[in-house]
Amino acid sequence: MELAFIPSPSRGVLHLGPIPLRGYAFCIIIGVFVAVWLGNKRWIARGGRSGTVADIAVWAVPFGLIGGRLYHVITDYQLYFSEGRDWVDAFKVWEGGLGIWGAIALGAVGAWIGARRRGVPLPAYADAIAPGIALAQAIGRWGNWFNQELYGKATDLPWAVEITSTADGRLPGTYHPTFLYESLWCIGVAALVIWADRRFRLGHGRAFALYVAAYCAGRFWIEYMRVDDAHHILGLRLNNWTALFVFLLAVLYMVLSARMRPGREAVVEPGAESADGEAAADAKKDAKKDAKKDGETDAAKGATEDAGAVPGDAGADASDDPDTVRKTGATGDGAAAAAEDTDDAEDAKDAESVKNGADSAKKG
Repeated sequence: MELAFIPSPSRGVLHLGPIPLRGYAFCIIIGVFVAVWLGNKRWIARGGRSGTVADIAVWAVPFGLIGGRLYHVITDYQLYFSEGRDWVDAFKVWEGGLGIWGAIALGAVGAWIGARRRGVPLPAYADAIAPGIALAQAIGRWGNWFNQELYGKATDLPWAVEITSTADGRLPGTYHPTFLYESLWCIGVAALVIWADRRFRLGHGRAFALYVAAYCAGRFWIEYMRVDDAHHILGLRLNNWTALFVFLLAVLYMVLSARMRPGREAVVEPGAESADGEAAADAKKDAKKDAKKDGETDAAKGATEDAGAVPGDAGADASDDPDTVRKTGATGDGAAAAAEDTDDAEDAKDAESVKNGADSAKKG
């Protein structure tokens, strides 16, 4: 009895009304976004422009999907063209079935077209995108988990994957999760390429070749564990021979490239540095304009404040000026005293009028 295992999802698709949301497709899409994001960061670090990786990916990704599907259909043609099968199923990519060998091969053709249109060298682009491709594979392999496919031999290990589906001759049970093994291996490959690229400054496609060689090494032993139907040649599965052949080609390329073109490309995208320099110069010029405008505004404000202060000072000076005092007759305090004398005179005049009135009354 198994004490622990990795459960498989009961279904690999959810429906949002009439729209099917497939786990396999989501894994592929997320993997593509991660590859482009990481590739863009590495491309900029090498001196390229932001957005170039995405522009080339517009060509590489569709070509890669078509190539991966073609490789799968050709090498597993019996699943679609044998008796009792429906050839239309060959177009149902969402049900699984993408061969990495075809995806990389035809994806490289799409990348070459995109790179030519952007005027950048394909090897430099491949070096920048290599770790991202490995991470995209690591994420994409979880699509096999949603579809309950590409598992290994039966096992009772704690990390075994439980298969519950009986479609296409599957037998329910617990098996080696080869999709998980390959996912973890691809993460290790991405880390290896990033480290080696920083340590040895790989260039001219050698970082990409390292990714290919490292992936093939892992794919060979993982493929050997799988139990799904496959063509065999001399006792080995077809993908084992493919992995071995591609591994040797990648190693040979690394050796020859290091001898013929050592070092790394000095320029990966012509015009990127000049464009960045022009942008920096424009930004500096705009900053100077803003600073000048702020200075003029402050000067105008200061002049306005000084002008507002003059009338008050002039009034104060005029009130203390002796000539002004002589002309007006008094300063501020003198004016107040004069006002008081005037009031006293008026009061005295009123008192005298009252007295005269009283005397007249007596006489009468």
